[in-house]
Amino acid sequence: MMKIAIIGSRTYTNKKRIQNFLFELQMREPEVEIVSGGAKDGADKYAKKFALDFGLKYSEFPPEHQTHNVHCVMEAFKYGKQYNVGYFHKRNKDLVKYSDKIVAFCKEGEVTKGTKSALEYCEKIDKKYVILS
Repeated sequence: MMKIAIIGSRTYTNKKRIQNFLFELQMREPEVEIVSGGAKDGADKYAKKFALDFGLKYSEFPPEHQTHNVHCVMEAFKYGKQYNVGYFHKRNKDLVKYSDKIVAFCKEGEVTKGTKSALEYCEKIDKKYVILS
């Protein structure tokens, strides 16, 4: 099963773009798993919503200071820790390592710090990614 990570800014608002992307992906790759960082807003929010709406397998990598949920790939004991900004970067690395392909949804010309962190890790381990606006 192909694992496609959908990442991007928490301020990304083009939900139709993500909806269409996942719909077309589902038509080409019916056996696909959508992977997200689990943010409550932006690209992560729409990736989760439309993956579940379309009945696609969905997995999540929230930062370790958040609570575990039914979509988490990591074990429950890894969550609920005291807040640490470093957990966002660790989450990005875990998500990139787990996924086969990375698709970043960004506003035109705007790659935010978190998205940049994930894409830099892609480059470090020579994993291909694409940026869509």
